[in-house]
Amino acid sequence: MAALSIDFIIRHIASLQGDDGLFPAIRRNDQLGYHRSDTNVFFTAITIFTLQNLRQRVSLACQQLIDQMAGRAQMAYPLFRNKDGLNTYNFWPTQPSRHFPNGYLFRRFEHFRIPDDIDDTAMVFLTSEPSLADRLWLKDKLSQHANGSQRHQIRNTFPDYRHLRAYSTWFGKNMGVDFDACALSNMLYCIYRYNLPLNQHDTDSLYYLRSIVETGRYKAEPFQCAPHYARTSLIIYHIARLVAAFSIPGLASIHEQLIDDAYQELKQATNTVEQCMLATALQRLGEPRPSISLATIESDIKTFHFFIAGLLTAYQQPWLRRFANRSIVQMRWYCEAHSWALVGEYLRIELLND
Repeated sequence: MAALSIDFIIRHIASLQGDDGLFPAIRRNDQLGYHRSDTNVFFTAITIFTLQNLRQRVSLACQQLIDQMAGRAQMAYPLFRNKDGLNTYNFWPTQPSRHFPNGYLFRRFEHFRIPDDIDDTAMVFLTSEPSLADRLWLKDKLSQHANGSQRHQIRNTFPDYRHLRAYSTWFGKNMGVDFDACALSNMLYCIYRYNLPLNQHDTDSLYYLRSIVETGRYKAEPFQCAPHYARTSLIIYHIARLVAAFSIPGLASIHEQLIDDAYQELKQATNTVEQCMLATALQRLGEPRPSISLATIESDIKTFHFFIAGLLTAYQQPWLRRFANRSIVQMRWYCEAHSWALVGEYLRIELLND
């Protein structure tokens, strides 16, 4: 591969975007020998979000490429919009419904069809131009599905968090409430970006993020704190991005702890993409840019997963939840385009420090 630069990476990412506007992704479980191409909106939206955030530091030609990629992605978003036409979004296509696309077994069962979620919805809103009415509608919709609202009450978190009226990952009526630190960080980013009115749900969501860092739970039990990401490094990356983008008094007290833990995670990380991600988090937190060797980046991209789905995560029964963090009952998602975007973020830091 040619010498790495942001412009080269952006051109390469552009070459990966399909005619449908989506970036290819793969879901895998290596223990089961499971490997499928996956059609989802998540990796396309977060790749566009990452590129848009570094847009001002690249050449005019690459700015135009980013805009073109964003426009093509936005054309695909309606395929993932709520099946009833509401302004929430699903991980998989809803029109028609295609859960576990390209699979042989799970796609045949309604049990494995998932509801819309805050992660995909936040990223679609952040990479498109929702109207003020749509933004305010979303804020109200979030409250309807937060913990403690209507019949929704979380059971699968630490006991001292069960009272929190934080946002749930899911919008579904029949899906259990789920707290995920990374998904919460993304939705809070959306709320602060659009300056939406804050309420108790936001306060409690911020408390959850602050507490898992202060107590060290996100290091000791990352799966319990963020079951759809399940790694401390990913939680640091998401919270640091939120902290750096906005002045949030509720998160000010964990700034130094995030820095200390990011350095510790960086010492332990063996995958170059993960190292780049942690270096980006540290720079966002005001630290000097750590130097990362990119010598093995091509092979490391092939083994880096950003997102997981636990087949037992949604269950509330304690005896099932006991096994939910085991890799044999998890799918891992890989996306080359997004991994390159994370490397691009790291190289952008180098430009900022020149």
